Amino acid sequence: MAGAGKKRNKAEQQQKLHASREEGQSSGRRPNVYDGPSERPGSSAGPGQASGSRGRAPSNVPPSPSRSNAPTQASVQAPSVRSSSRPPSAAGPPSAAGQPLRDPARDPAPTTGRASAPAGNTRVDWGGDAFFNYGSGDVMPTELMRRPGYGKVGDKVRLKLNSHYVEKLQGQRGIYYQYDVQIGNGAEKRGLIKTVWESKQLEQKLPGGRNDWLFDGNKLAWSSRNIQQELRLTIDLDVERGRPASEKGPDHVRVVIRPASTGAKIDLNNIYEYMEGRCAWGPHVIDAINFLDHLVREWPSKQHTNIKRSYFSRESGEKFALGGGVEAMRGVYQSIRMAEGKRLVINVDVSHATFWQVSSFNSIINQLTGHRDVESLQTAWRDRDGRPNFKFDAMKRLKANWFTVKHNGQSAEAAKKEWRVDAIMPKSANEHKFAPWNREKNAPDPEITIFQHYQKAFNIRLNYPHLPLVKTGKTITKRDAQGNILSKSSIVFPMELCLMKSNQRYPYKMNEQQTAMMIKFAVQRPPGRLAGINKGLDMLAWDKDPYLKHYGLKLSREQIQTNARVLPPPKLQFAGSVADPGLSGRWDLKGKKFVAPNKAPLVSWGVMIVKATSHSGRAIQMPQAQAFVKSFVDSYRGHGGQISTTQPLIQEQSHADLAKAVEMLLTAVGNKHNMRPQMFMFILPDKNADVYLRIKKSCDCRWGVYSQCVQSLHALKCAPQYISNVLMKFNAKLGGTTNRIVTQGTGHFPRPTMIIGADVSHSAPGIHAPSYAAMTVSMDRTATRYAAGVQTNGFRVEMVSTRNLRDCLMPLFRNWMTDVSGGRLPDHVYYFRDGVSEGQFKAVLNTEVADLKQIFKELGETRPDHDVKFTVVVAEKRHHIRFFPQGKGADKNGNPVPGTIVDHDITDPRGNDVYLCSHSAIQGTARPTHYTMLMDEANVQVDLFQKLLYEQCYQYIRSTTPVSLHPAVYYAHLASNRARSHENISETERRVRDHQDPSGSTSERPPEEAAPLLAMNPADRIQFGMWYV
Repeated sequence: MAGAGKKRNKAEQQQKLHASREEGQSSGRRPNVYDGPSERPGSSAGPGQASGSRGRAPSNVPPSPSRSNAPTQASVQAPSVRSSSRPPSAAGPPSAAGQPLRDPARDPAPTTGRASAPAGNTRVDWGGDAFFNYGSGDVMPTELMRRPGYGKVGDKVRLKLNSHYVEKLQGQRGIYYQYDVQIGNGAEKRGLIKTVWESKQLEQKLPGGRNDWLFDGNKLAWSSRNIQQELRLTIDLDVERGRPASEKGPDHVRVVIRPASTGAKIDLNNIYEYMEGRCAWGPHVIDAINFLDHLVREWPSKQHTNIKRSYFSRESGEKFALGGGVEAMRGVYQSIRMAEGKRLVINVDVSHATFWQVSSFNSIINQLTGHRDVESLQTAWRDRDGRPNFKFDAMKRLKANWFTVKHNGQSAEAAKKEWRVDAIMPKSANEHKFAPWNREKNAPDPEITIFQHYQKAFNIRLNYPHLPLVKTGKTITKRDAQGNILSKSSIVFPMELCLMKSNQRYPYKMNEQQTAMMIKFAVQRPPGRLAGINKGLDMLAWDKDPYLKHYGLKLSREQIQTNARVLPPPKLQFAGSVADPGLSGRWDLKGKKFVAPNKAPLVSWGVMIVKATSHSGRAIQMPQAQAFVKSFVDSYRGHGGQISTTQPLIQEQSHADLAKAVEMLLTAVGNKHNMRPQMFMFILPDKNADVYLRIKKSCDCRWGVYSQCVQSLHALKCAPQYISNVLMKFNAKLGGTTNRIVTQGTGHFPRPTMIIGADVSHSAPGIHAPSYAAMTVSMDRTATRYAAGVQTNGFRVEMVSTRNLRDCLMPLFRNWMTDVSGGRLPDHVYYFRDGVSEGQFKAVLNTEVADLKQIFKELGETRPDHDVKFTVVVAEKRHHIRFFPQGKGADKNGNPVPGTIVDHDITDPRGNDVYLCSHSAIQGTARPTHYTMLMDEANVQVDLFQKLLYEQCYQYIRSTTPVSLHPAVYYAHLASNRARSHENISETERRVRDHQDPSGSTSERPPEEAAPLLAMNPADRIQFGMWYV
């Protein structure tokens, strides 16, 4: 009851606040009189502290008393999640023991969350029908929408695709068999499982020989042999390794192979029957595709380093040093999928990943810590009080890696032995002591240090005895005749003797410098990418693959060629002029006025020169700032901006605490103009993220004022193009619009139409930060301007919670009805969803779309007969399909021209999807966006829909080029990134939180519920504007 009382009190405070505002305005008081700074109601945070309520309000919407009745995230029951590489089946439990069988090498652990989709083999590009016809209580359609037809508008061009046809698929009548495999007790480590499966003893006992068997590396196997009964084998690892049995006894491992409990028979004909429409999607189709996926990866995974669907080789792959002991490597990606045209195809592309450099540990930690040399690092990893500091924390990234030990005096066998880092010890070789075992006395000798041990045993004097030690997971235990432990000690090694094993992935987020270097390495124009793909084909060596030969699978090395179309580019409307970018995909703002300037003249605004916080930053001087502001004002007027105050207040940061400095600027600007500030500009000395986030938190959440940051380096140059680029964002925040596409008649929207975009973003692996759900809603008739709402969405939960949908979108829907439709609900809603895989399509419809329909139902209670029609589209960029145009369809770099669209040959055989390249690639090879329509209640014509997808990309409000993704989703990305500043934590807490776990693992996840973001100050309704651009 106490919680309810707090919510009730907050609601009463909000009502009193609104009442007092209305009373002040109705009593003849001037609404623009400035009364000094006032924080958001209920905020009591001081300068420099996180301010605002921790209520569950979305980041851009003030708290609402009705929110207490919204269902909580925990109240929504999540369906069960299968982690098997086999799909759900009505036939019964997945295994005899009731436990699902999983392919851990390829199937990641299922994530928690509302309505998680069944987790299948993530290395297969499932058809869009995947997971759609399971369950009987679905609210939404249980089958994927069929393609109503193909687009016809546009000039035809010929493209090559980085995909290859499956030319031949034959074998023993296309019938194969799946088996459950248990090695040891069923919970053995992957290394032991691999050793046993690859043993010569097992190969001799397997019916049909090694090449007749595929193995997923865990618990599933396939063969052309039909084994009716269990096959029980015992593998003697002592014999396998050529060693005598130990004192504990022989090292025997039991192997049991039995027909799969969920159905052992696999018929490849089911794939073609499905593609031809003669059978429905189901386990029989999934099993067949899963078998082919394991077939094409069996050989390359044994020849190369395998990461998900990609393969890397140090011998044949290109390498590039990124710094910090890390290197990038170029490899090859492949996946099998069903495609339009009723054919199977293999998608092949280049792939990139980061690995640890093969080097000594002391060299790697020197780069990891950014220290000048190893010698001084011996003391620098500790503070003056002797405690390990952040440099020691950086060394912890070595954890879980494999290494060898190299030094004089060791045996050949010892030099080959591999060890795994269990921990980095906060002790050095000069400090850690142990008691060496004396074999002659059968007793321990007196304790000595590690430094003394190497000097005595190997005549080695360590060069860096003050560095931390490397602890392995192994121990040495000595017992007496009765079995009592005489001594037990962990095996540790000095850093300088440890050598990193090759081909170990670097699992951490790269820093800015590494990211820039990675982009430089990975970016390739189409000719270079084609050469990389051909090199990858040589790595895959399909013609030499013994498994493909055995099973009769033949793959073509020739790339698929398809007939694509180039949609006609739109013209762009500015105030008093029209721009025609043609096929270039570019235009400029020179001599052009924004189609819609700021709604109200800019009167109350100010500029702050932020002090430098690092040696790399340089604060601009006052005369230079004045010159930049003058050029900025002149340019804004030239673009049609309404600006009354041409000489705003410019002041240097007046307080060391940036939050206090913002407050002082607010007071000074407000007092000067006698009204609340409309906009602040901050001239930053560098790209310090903490400074940026602090400014945005104060302006968005504490004061409710728009803010625009510029870099001092650019302000000094006063380049007209830079100023125009900033003005597009500046004008959008003040309610303006850069340009609109020129349309005929009612354009894309013959009836009242709303566009919604949604995306859920997650933190990097190893960082236990909450996920963000960001949603955008169009706020004008042409879907040019969008408002956005953001809220935390648990931890790695992909589906947007019911509460977030209601809290973020309900206020935006009401605002749309007021400003756009005259109080009416929309007739038609486009819902663009980003970031979901094909296996989550059903969850999007059954949870998110169902929730949206319920929200509109509640908003339209006065008109229960009004049925809002939904068109649901998933936008995907994380794929490997690339276009290589021939002739007129290519730009000067060999990329497809904007508007290139493909709906044949590589699209889904039964779904409704297209690949659209709407942008002009600045560098590298263009990546098209994959759009899949899940549902269309409005029966949108195919050409009209494809035209909308393309032309809307020209209305992205802060660019002079069309973007690669529909703006509704693009804006959701921007809002999600900007909302980091709305977290109710300090900069120090964020830095500690964002420090990656040494293991890089997120297996130990925080609770599903995450602390909500701070609500934005509603004083000037900036939450309904484009605060995030």
